[in-house]
This record gives sequence, structure tokens and C-alpha cells, in this order.
Amino acid sequence: MSPHRRDLLQLTALLGVLPLASAEDTSVQLADSVVDSSHARLQSAAFGEVRTYFDGGTSQARSATAGSVRLKPGMEPHPPHRHLEDEFLIVTEGTGEISIEDQVTKAGSGDVAFFRGNKLHGIRNTGSVPMVFYFFKWRG
Repeated sequence: MSPHRRDLLQLTALLGVLPLASAEDTSVQLADSVVDSSHARLQSAAFGEVRTYFDGGTSQARSATAGSVRLKPGMEPHPPHRHLEDEFLIVTEGTGEISIEDQVTKAGSGDVAFFRGNKLHGIRNTGSVPMVFYFFKWRG
């Protein structure tokens, strides 16, 4: 496998594009809890940081993931992509562009996006300061 493809596969797993093992294992159920950002799983990447707060099954979904990304100026976490899960994305800091299929929309703090499963989507920080967004994905 080429280094580029391996890096892309690792990145997609990091962001939940490919399901992580715990999210596919229905025996791993999320516990009722509150996770402080300092206790979320932190992963650093060239584009910024990813925090994963929850990743596992629920009583209603086979897999559910909640996390945040701190995206450096001018960066995107990966090229526009598709995955099986529906996803909400909430921008809390900074400005950027969110793409859904062929449409690009400017986005900033307080904006919320929804992507149906298998819908091509992406996000890019177009501002001069970090962009922070939270994502929530699930598969029934």
C-alpha cells in the first residue's frame, strides 16, 4: 500500500469516515456520562486536533460518535468524502466553507450542517484563526 493511501486510511479512521472497531461492536455500549474536553481522546494531525468524546453503540444506534476538530487556518481535515452514517456538524469558532455535493456554503460560529449517509461533504477553514467544529454521527 502506498504511503499516501495508508495516510488517507489512517486519517479517515481518525475522523470516523471508516468505522472504528468499537463503533461496530454492538456489545460496546456508551455509558451515560459527561466527558470533559481534557478527558476526550486527543489526536494531533497536520491539519489540527481531533477530540473524540464518545464512540460506541447506544440503545438506539449500532454506532455513534461525537467529537470535535480544531482546524488550522487554510486547512481541511481531508478531501470531501462520503460515509454510511448521517452526520451533524456544528461550527463554534472561526469561519470556513462547507461543501455538500457540488454546493459550497460559507459557514461560521453558530452554523449547523447536516449530511445524510453517503452524501459527499467536506469542510475547510478559510479564515485566519483556528476553526472549531463538533461532529455527531450515528448508524442505526
